[in-house]
Amino acid sequence: MGPAAPYSVHRQNHHSGPNPFPKPVSQTRFPTVSRPFPKPVSRPFPDLRRDRFTLMNPSPRPESSTGSSAPPESSNSPEKIDQLDRQILDLVNQRRSLVHDACGSGSDELVGRVSRAASRIDQLVKQPTDPSNPIPVASRAALLRHISSVCLQSAHQLQAVYLGPQHSYSHLAAIKYFGDATTLTPVASIPAVFEAVADEDALSGIVPIENSTDGRVVDTLGMFVRRDMEICGEVLLPIHHNLLSRTPRDQITEVHSKPQALSQCRGWLAKQLPKARLVEISSTAAAAQLAAEQTGVAAVASLEAGREYELDVIASDIEDNPNNVTRFAVLGRERSQPTGNDKTAMLFQISHEPGALANAMTIFKQRDLNLTWIESFPAPEAKNEYMFFIELTGHRNTPAVHEATQDLSQLAQRATILGSYPRASID
Repeated sequence: MGPAAPYSVHRQNHHSGPNPFPKPVSQTRFPTVSRPFPKPVSRPFPDLRRDRFTLMNPSPRPESSTGSSAPPESSNSPEKIDQLDRQILDLVNQRRSLVHDACGSGSDELVGRVSRAASRIDQLVKQPTDPSNPIPVASRAALLRHISSVCLQSAHQLQAVYLGPQHSYSHLAAIKYFGDATTLTPVASIPAVFEAVADEDALSGIVPIENSTDGRVVDTLGMFVRRDMEICGEVLLPIHHNLLSRTPRDQITEVHSKPQALSQCRGWLAKQLPKARLVEISSTAAAAQLAAEQTGVAAVASLEAGREYELDVIASDIEDNPNNVTRFAVLGRERSQPTGNDKTAMLFQISHEPGALANAMTIFKQRDLNLTWIESFPAPEAKNEYMFFIELTGHRNTPAVHEATQDLSQLAQRATILGSYPRASID
């Protein structure tokens, strides 16, 4: 039996009713399309946008065993649903009032407020609920994050920048963190994100910092060396790549995407499209646009990019590592307050001599502080010298972390706290 036929991300529309969450004017449309075509591959991480669509468009209830076609009971009538919707809107408005009062008139702590709200939502949706409730945890979290975004945006016009273009994975990470209601602006490069936040053109920015397959993002770490910038939060985004095109699979001659995406799918591409030429391009979304314009070209990109450029999904979930996750840093100019489940990031440089790094690590061991990440990279302004980027559990305001950073500052040639922020959840 040959390969399954490709399915279109733009020819299906199972949603005919009004959208309970109208799209903000500032956002490009994200048409939500379910995937009834091939059965999706089981994933360790939920797809937030797909789960939210399921939540907002539940499948019809099966008919009773008697086969009766009697009218629905009054409890399921449109009037009853309208009444519940009005109650939901009233509760959202009450929540908006509380957020408005808490924010006051200033814009201080807005980015940290987003981070703490996301942390509370993650804790809330994981609490035990009615076993008969079929709504997935990821769907509940996505719904509450959207409501939180709407409420915060009504109090302050929060604007954030991300590594564009639209429908890139950075864009999806920004939506996951800030919500659909926030004004999100794409920029052309990672340095441009730093510059926009530093120059106060935007209150916050989001940049990739690490991928579970490819490791560190060098451009981001390099900018932390050059720019004084605070990390206010983090986002964990599961990355699932798709082969998108308007050309049939057996006629594809080139596959375009950004270098990291091609690298993460290299095994699959070598096996399934051995004769296709792999072409590196600036972004996954740009690759999708090119695939829509040129015959014989396919793109490795997200489903959202495929929907935007009306491409067929030739194959889904083609990443070699099914646990592929990219971590993003949320940038700002404010310090986040402790939540009880935080991490602290630091950048330091020590003398190039035997035992120097071991002495630095001993500082954290003596205080029982767990290092969750350590990276080394060449110092940009010194020959044969290296900088170290570390993350550890705990907040900078706690005694153990504070003492450790003070001792490291005395030992190192340079030591900078990049920020303390809540630990992100994968959901």
